[in-house]
Amino acid sequence: MKSIPQIDDEKDTKALISSFTKLIGLGNLGKKVNFKRHSLIDLVTVIVWMIKARFARKSLPRFDKPVNFTKRTGRNVLNDGRINWQKLICLAAAKLISSLRPVIDHRRRLALIVDDTLMSRSCSTKTELLARVYDHNKKKYLTGYRGLTVGWSDGNTFLPINFALMSTKEPKNMIGKAPVTQDQRSIAGRRRAQAQRQMNDVTVELIKQAIDEGVPADYVLFDSWFTSPKMFWQLKQLGLDSVGMVKQSKKIYYRYRKRLYDVKGLYARLVASKIPKKENYLYSCVVQAQYRGHAFPLRLVFATNRGKGKQYLVLASTNTSLRPKEIIQLYGRRWQIETYFKAAKQYLALDKSQIQSYDGQCGYIAVTALTYDLLAWQERLNTDDRTIGDLFYLMNDALPDLAFEEALVYLMTALKEAKIKLTDKISKIIDNFISMLPKCIQNALEEPA
Repeated sequence: MKSIPQIDDEKDTKALISSFTKLIGLGNLGKKVNFKRHSLIDLVTVIVWMIKARFARKSLPRFDKPVNFTKRTGRNVLNDGRINWQKLICLAAAKLISSLRPVIDHRRRLALIVDDTLMSRSCSTKTELLARVYDHNKKKYLTGYRGLTVGWSDGNTFLPINFALMSTKEPKNMIGKAPVTQDQRSIAGRRRAQAQRQMNDVTVELIKQAIDEGVPADYVLFDSWFTSPKMFWQLKQLGLDSVGMVKQSKKIYYRYRKRLYDVKGLYARLVASKIPKKENYLYSCVVQAQYRGHAFPLRLVFATNRGKGKQYLVLASTNTSLRPKEIIQLYGRRWQIETYFKAAKQYLALDKSQIQSYDGQCGYIAVTALTYDLLAWQERLNTDDRTIGDLFYLMNDALPDLAFEEALVYLMTALKEAKIKLTDKISKIIDNFISMLPKCIQNALEEPA
């Protein structure tokens, strides 16, 4: 971890959170996301308190009591099935992206990145829609959910813009409680139905929702889990080109020079043709894929899988005008979503929720995404090389215990008043100590009593 400079008044966490909520227009989003309460508490007040709890590294029950409402109110807001958390993240991200557009080079290819991550819940068997899900890293089934996420990237900044907490529709894999509602007329019912559908179908829905809410993008990036002719075709109908890693399956065929080949057969054909291998990749060709009678072109790029001997990777793009090197470079940007998962879990406790209601867990993920957006926004505004982790700890240091600060100011003020009775050596020690205090405390000491 790099050394973090002491925070000053201009970068106080409370001021930064306030600036962020005003920038994304959080105060105007309440009605748009169906936030309805009989009390005077607005959505901004509750979410700001939750974000502060993340920076203080405490759960909501253990965090400081809010001033204008109770902790129970905050919990009820998370569990409110009427709130459209997905729309909230989309609208907030669209507003944030619009503020960043002036500093984004017009030559940048704006892309959406899709991936999922394991949300483990090993000790919560009564949690709603809890299921046995397959962990591709550990190669076994674990208890929890799949956190499907859609992010936005311009090559520098990554922002989570939509999500879905995926369960299962197989009764044998269902462990937790059944959905509390299945009424498709309500947001809560549609959210639960979405959790039990095919992940690729939900992915297209999330992307369409983000585009409809004003998130700009030209490409969609995804790994082999989401890659299929169906996915390529559906995204093309939304006006988006795709770049993904192709499965080396014998069940999917592509037409090349009037003959059908699977990926391995096509690679063998290219090798046999004695086409010279390129410097940055092996081979590249344009093939024709099909989905339900619709034929469309794909550019396939065969690249060396470094460290894996003679193995190779296959990338595909629906934009056949892209050069193979550009496709490889664009696909490399997909790694940003992996860094988001790591940072969100390590610093923002993405997978540490103990909430048992499905709506509450979706609200928890939404607050996590907003908190990460704040950190990414700050990282983009700063000209230094601080990471998301650096900024998180900086925010964390900027939330001191107010009682301790007041006590320290009182103590130092008393010592300064008694300065004339002390020796010069002790006075010098006190002056040096004061010079090392945070700016906010130094300013408080300089104020007249």
